[in-house]
Amino acid sequence: MNTPAHLLIGAAAMGRNGDRLLIWAAMTGALLPDLSLYLLAGASLFIFQIPPDVVFDTLYFSDTWQTIFAIDNSFILWGALFGLALWYRVGWAIALTGAALLHLALDFPLHHDDGRPHFWPLSGWIFESPVSYWDNRRGALWVGPIEVALAGVCAFVLWRRRPGWVLSVLLAALLAAELMVARVWMFVFTA
Repeated sequence: MNTPAHLLIGAAAMGRNGDRLLIWAAMTGALLPDLSLYLLAGASLFIFQIPPDVVFDTLYFSDTWQTIFAIDNSFILWGALFGLALWYRVGWAIALTGAALLHLALDFPLHHDDGRPHFWPLSGWIFESPVSYWDNRRGALWVGPIEVALAGVCAFVLWRRRPGWVLSVLLAALLAAELMVARVWMFVFTA
């Protein structure tokens, strides 16, 4: 699933009653499982000038990168943190960890050959879904519109909660980014 959709869905699910702190915490939590990819790929592409095919065909699948992805995409680690947040009844921590878990739950069935070991450190097993959110050969042409529609509904729900103008502008930007990224996937990765 595209990161802007994760942020909108996480914020709508965990940012109850328009509480700005919870919305910000949820968006942060929804971003964290993808953050290492952005940092690693961004540094590789723009700072170290490594060609994109090396970054996404070699480095992405390297043991080092996969270990980092295992840690920040672990149901086990995020579940433990969510349990602690619930135990101590810390609202922002519940929103953050809950949105991260929701991110993982949505990613799990939507990655074909680029999944993560979601059960690290107990297992390095990677689920190879028959469905992909970006690969048109694996159903992205029907997954993409559902994702965009869900992101749109979540943005609308969040706007109705009146989170203030800063968050409202950010939500509009996230929805626009989701629409743009979804269009790119549909046309760039056509079989």
